[in-house]
Amino acid sequence: MAKPIKNSGRLSATNSSLPTPLYYQVYSALRVKIIEREYADGDKFLNEKEVTETYAVSRITARRALSELAKDGLVVRERGRGTHVTYKPPEQTIQASMDGMLENLLSMGLDTEVSLLEFGYIAPTENIAQVLQCNPTDLVQHSVRVRSLDGRPFSYLTTYVPESIGCTYAREDLGTKSLLSLLEKGGVLVTRAEQTISAVLASPEVAQSLDVVPYSPLIQIIRTVYNQNNRPVEYIISLYSPDRYQYRISLSRVRSSELNIWSQLGALDK
Repeated sequence: MAKPIKNSGRLSATNSSLPTPLYYQVYSALRVKIIEREYADGDKFLNEKEVTETYAVSRITARRALSELAKDGLVVRERGRGTHVTYKPPEQTIQASMDGMLENLLSMGLDTEVSLLEFGYIAPTENIAQVLQCNPTDLVQHSVRVRSLDGRPFSYLTTYVPESIGCTYAREDLGTKSLLSLLEKGGVLVTRAEQTISAVLASPEVAQSLDVVPYSPLIQIIRTVYNQNNRPVEYIISLYSPDRYQYRISLSRVRSSELNIWSQLGALDK
């Protein structure tokens, strides 16, 4: 028998009001169980009846979800033997850290392959103009790149750079070098960056580029990079496949008569 699902019973994993088909919703939930290794390679997986009862969907929906898993090579379905997991986690995962962040990004540029999907100069949106501190009539360089490791995509990068800086390198450079190294080669002295980390759902376009299921969760990192004059020189929106990218933060315990908190790089986080 397949392993019992935690909190078994009818789950609220599907929602017929969403635009995503039910079989995709079930497929996504089952895929997470495999990717996160709730089921290891070789384990017996859920059958159609168990999927139907667990997610409160029809047998046809359950069959379609399992077929999609098999199509992606995550499981194998054999008559008389049932469904078994065939997923092996990647041997190498990109790890980034808060300390030494810029150096970490530079090394990523040297160790990964880049596919340049879009490149050009556009008028900035109100938000981009505000972030880059430029006029709405100015042009900014816009690029979209996908980074891959061992032939597998793991990040989708959308970048905006002021035209005066973007013109110091060519389209071809973005396909072979990291943007950070190009900025510094162009005379920009990068000194700091501000960023936020959150989670978003993969749009169909991004999902296709990252080879993930549409509307599956992605790590989103939005970063603004500044030069020595505290002027923004880059605005980047990075989307990462969580099974190929990990974000590491080192914390220290701070104890005193008034405080009992975690500290990271001089910042206090309760």
